[in-house]
Amino acid sequence: MAIYKYKGIDSAGKMARGRIVASNVADLEARLDHMGLELISCNEARSSSTSFGGHKITRPDLINFCIHMEQMTRVGVPILESLKDLRDSLDNPRFREVLSALTSSIEGGKTLSQAMEEFPRVFDEIFISLVRAGEYSGELSVVLKDLTESLKWQDELAAQTKKVLMYPAFVGVVVLGVLFFLMIYLVPQMVSFIQSMGEEIPMHTQALIFVSDIFVNYWYLILGIPVVSVTLLNYLARVRPGVRYMLDSIKLRLWVVGPILKKIILGRFANYFALLYSSGVTVLSCIQISENITGNRVITKALKEVGQQIEDGNTISESFEKAGIFPPLVLRMFKVGERTGGLDEALLNISYFYNRDVKDSVDKLQSMIEPAMTVVLGLILGWVMMSVLGPIYDIISRMTV
Repeated sequence: MAIYKYKGIDSAGKMARGRIVASNVADLEARLDHMGLELISCNEARSSSTSFGGHKITRPDLINFCIHMEQMTRVGVPILESLKDLRDSLDNPRFREVLSALTSSIEGGKTLSQAMEEFPRVFDEIFISLVRAGEYSGELSVVLKDLTESLKWQDELAAQTKKVLMYPAFVGVVVLGVLFFLMIYLVPQMVSFIQSMGEEIPMHTQALIFVSDIFVNYWYLILGIPVVSVTLLNYLARVRPGVRYMLDSIKLRLWVVGPILKKIILGRFANYFALLYSSGVTVLSCIQISENITGNRVITKALKEVGQQIEDGNTISESFEKAGIFPPLVLRMFKVGERTGGLDEALLNISYFYNRDVKDSVDKLQSMIEPAMTVVLGLILGWVMMSVLGPIYDIISRMTV
């Protein structure tokens, strides 16, 4: 799909200009014909993802879409009218064009889920599968309501994830900035005074001078090596599946952060699995679709093994247990869901527990980071002060005797 700039004319002879998403020029002409326009000229815009001044379709946009469509379909408003009403009220030009394309596709005979398949970057596989299940079951409004709650939960979860990653990074940058200031500017100034007095320099001061010289002479390596290393690892992770698997495995084993990340991934998996299953999607299909949303190759591989175990005739709980990576809470809830027949409710409980645990863990992590960084800064400052002010105090003491 691409975005075309077009110039057209309606039946009254009035000129119209705009942009619209279409597969090709013939598709563009068909879409304009549905809008009552005849194409005069057109040319392809740069890209559907970068047009409109870089506007992107965000999760709040999708939440607004689901809320609007759920309310309209619940009261019996046709999907086409609902889409047109929402399109005319949107401020995001990118999303407005997507809704125009959805409208044209549905007018051409496609269902809503089939029209959404033309925009995989906007509507992911799970979103489309849920809408398709709602269409087949006649419960589209119920599915859209569930999707709304799920997207709200994801938005909150994304905020928690950013807290886990951004706060330590910010505090680390502050500590690094203070360290650079001390080693590159303050320490050389004070050490030059000590050396000019011709006094013997103690070992801890010599160690400080050595570290300061490294910062002064090789600061570009200290800053550049981590950047180059991260860039290289990201590149290798993209081109070599083994490297990506190794990095994902390390992420799950990281001290403090690893367990939180695992809870976030499993909470998201359980939430999506529950939505798909409650919409009538089979267990195997739920697992296959959920593989694409974990974002971690280790857990994705485990889910593939679970799917294979179920195909071989094992129960769901046994299959997850044999994978050897899922915690007791997940295994227990799958067993409860199988026994009671309420697998979707059991999985939603997993989501609830993990969401609560993630919030608590993030709060604890933040409360740990603040004193830890204070201690680190205090130790650095104490070392600098002892190494610099100690010799200066000795010199002043001798001068006053």
